[in-house]
Amino acid sequence: MATQKSGLKRRLKARHLTMISLGGSIGTGLFLGSGAAIYQAGPGGALLAYLVIGVMVYFIMTSLGELASFMPTSGAFSTYATRFIDPALGFALGWNYWYSWAICLAAELSASTLVMKFWFPHSPSWLWSGLFLLVIFLLNILSVRGYGEGEYWFSFVKVATIILFIVTGFLMIFGILGGAPAGFKNFTIGDAPFHGGALAVLGVFITAGFSFQGTEIVGVAAGESENPRKNVPKAIKSIFWRILLFYVLAILVIGLIIPYTTKSLQSTDVMVSPFTLVFKKAGLAFAASLMNAVILTAVLSAGNSSLYASTRILYAMAHEGQAPKFFGKLNKRGVPVAALVATTIVGALAFLASAFGDGAIYIWLLNAAGVTGFIFWLGIAASHYRFRKAYLAQGRSLDDLPYHAKWYPFGPIFALIVGVIVILAQDYQAFLGGRIDWMSAIAAYLGIPLFAIMWLGYKLVKRTKVIPLEACRIDDRGFDQEPEHTEKKDARS
Repeated sequence: MATQKSGLKRRLKARHLTMISLGGSIGTGLFLGSGAAIYQAGPGGALLAYLVIGVMVYFIMTSLGELASFMPTSGAFSTYATRFIDPALGFALGWNYWYSWAICLAAELSASTLVMKFWFPHSPSWLWSGLFLLVIFLLNILSVRGYGEGEYWFSFVKVATIILFIVTGFLMIFGILGGAPAGFKNFTIGDAPFHGGALAVLGVFITAGFSFQGTEIVGVAAGESENPRKNVPKAIKSIFWRILLFYVLAILVIGLIIPYTTKSLQSTDVMVSPFTLVFKKAGLAFAASLMNAVILTAVLSAGNSSLYASTRILYAMAHEGQAPKFFGKLNKRGVPVAALVATTIVGALAFLASAFGDGAIYIWLLNAAGVTGFIFWLGIAASHYRFRKAYLAQGRSLDDLPYHAKWYPFGPIFALIVGVIVILAQDYQAFLGGRIDWMSAIAAYLGIPLFAIMWLGYKLVKRTKVIPLEACRIDDRGFDQEPEHTEKKDARS
């Protein structure tokens, strides 16, 4: 296995990588957003939407697993697109990924202040945002192990809560806890299990897609994993079952216990989140405080991952010549400090834009970042499709791959089709009713033209072309790795 004389340190163990892949997809989208999905499309509609998006994410992750286990690099998406499709696409994906997570850091800082005001309603917002930014920054600047340990325990709390929720829910459904059995009656009230028709389910596709964003961070972390050829496939293989267990079972429990007509399901207030409502029905008086603590954990986890992912992608682009070179420098602990500090400053400035004035600038920044998650998912699927074709075109054997993505080429093609549908339908309501709501449409789709400008602009300036399959740089190591035998070769020569 490859080792390094200098560069990024391989300090992430298998348990870190497993929890990163798992915790990346568990956040406020599940704890708060799942209720709105059930209210909008009914319990059956929400289940269907999350299942379809779950299958799409599974195929994206298997594509990423094949790429990351063969060529583990912290550049992940931008590096793969640069080498297997077109450097211009890699440039656009990399900067969009960095921008998306830098803005996400600001969003999580804003969310953390709202969570803390649950317990300390009269405290200043800047106190909590500043404290949490400092904690996240320290976890990341210490070493990659600091990020890994932080994310491991944040994810552990989230996973434990969901398991407790599912067990509690099924005890209530069968009448073992919380009085009379809930049974299946809430799946038949009104026009359940499907409410609002196909368009309502389509709307939940988007909610579900946002809920799953973050699963791809395992691809970035692979570049600093102790044994990516073994640990990346291990983390990827169980993702489908985790998605099934945590998302589908959680939504099933909510849909069976709480009628979809309950108006509070559409609220983002932790006091009436679906998890809080179920725990209260079970007789847990401290449900609201418990869920607020869990949501704070989810917020800190998202902020921690935001800073890590955006820092590593900036470092990777510097090595590919797509960002200023000083972002590619590391300290003795293998941390790209310049990239880390720059991302922290951008996140803090974006937070200040949300905290002062009317917040209009920040809303537009957030809207521009909204669609980017789906764009780099499409980039992963397209990169994998081209990688496999180039790999075979250059006469290589599939037996040499540490991990095979199942269902190729169906998997990446399915992910591409569903991803495009979700992107285009992101704000379909703006085009209904005879008059187009241009402000709503621009806000929803702003990220698409920004991505296109970066892609086409770089293409025109650098005159890049789609790389022929035979010319793709297929190497089992990234720029941030050195083969184990390099030193011996040099000594002999």
